[in-house]
Parts: sequence; structure tokens; C-alpha cells
Amino acid sequence: MADDEEDDNKKKGGGDEGGDSGGEGGEGGGGGGRSFSPLKIILFVGLPVLLLVGAGVTAYFMGWLGFLGGGEDVVEEEHVERPVTAAAFVDLPRFTVNLSSTGNQRALLQLTMSIELANEAMKPAVEAVLPRVIDSFQVFLRDLRVEDLAGTRGTYRLKEEMLNRANAALAPIKVEDVLFREMLVQ
Repeated sequence: MADDEEDDNKKKGGGDEGGDSGGEGGEGGGGGGRSFSPLKIILFVGLPVLLLVGAGVTAYFMGWLGFLGGGEDVVEEEHVERPVTAAAFVDLPRFTVNLSSTGNQRALLQLTMSIELANEAMKPAVEAVLPRVIDSFQVFLRDLRVEDLAGTRGTYRLKEEMLNRANAALAPIKVEDVLFREMLVQ
């Protein structure tokens, strides 16, 4: 009979040697209890907590959590309406100049522009010395090459130089801007 009981224990997976450690071995081997490795704790607890804290801090500083006082120090810029002053424009005559070239190729520049003044009261003073402005522009334009006018950068540089020359010729009157109405390079 004792042999029958031993056979039954062996069939059930136990024996005399494994019988003592069967209950405790089940806990350590993945039976009833679980062991958590530090990596699993970091991944499943630490990372979500870190993400939630980061989202909370972001929401606080972005002002999305107004009930906690976040974003109160941020002062939104109010669009201040500046009074629109009537700018004055002085149309300049069309400039047609030969550009400098290094060979048999000849290039021609046709340029029509206006200068912008701060107000209408400056217009008579500018018209009185307009020949000085035209001379300054002509001298500069004749020294240009086709490469100087290439692309947006070339046009921007030309505009800035014309503005500088207009301000120098019209001092103490300040020219606000130089506006190109037509620009043709042939």
C-alpha cells in the first residue's frame, strides 16, 4: 500500500524529496506569487509618473491650468491702434541706365520707383532738391552689374542702397522707404 501511495505521489509530480519544497518552490518559480524586477517597476510605474508630471508642468506653464494660478504672470499683448498718418509719396522719373559689363554683352536697366515720406508737409522740400536725389541714384545705378541684381537678395540690396542714398541726399529729411514700381533688366 505504501508503494501505491508513492506511485500516486510520483504521478502527481511530487515525491518524498520534492514534497517538502513543493509548496515553497511554487512561489519562487512563478506559481502563486510574483517577483518584480527593477526594470519592470521603472517601465510600468516610473515612466508613466514621469510623463504625467511632465504634462502637468507643461500645462501649468502654458496657462492651461488657470485654476492653479499658472499663466497669470503672462501679459497678453494688446493690439494698440496707432493713428494712421497720411504718408506722402514722391514719384521719381524712370531711370534707364546701361549696366557695367565685362565683355561684349550689354545690359540695360529700367527702373521706376517712388520714395515714401512720413507726411505730406515734407513733399515740397523734397521736390526742391529732387535733382540731387536723381543724380545720386544715376551714379550708383551705372556702376551696377547684372550679377548685382540677381535674385531677391540683389533686389533687396539695391533697395537698401537707394534708401541710404536718398537719406544722404535729402538730409535732414528722412525717407521712410524706397518703393520699386517697375524693374526691368534686359
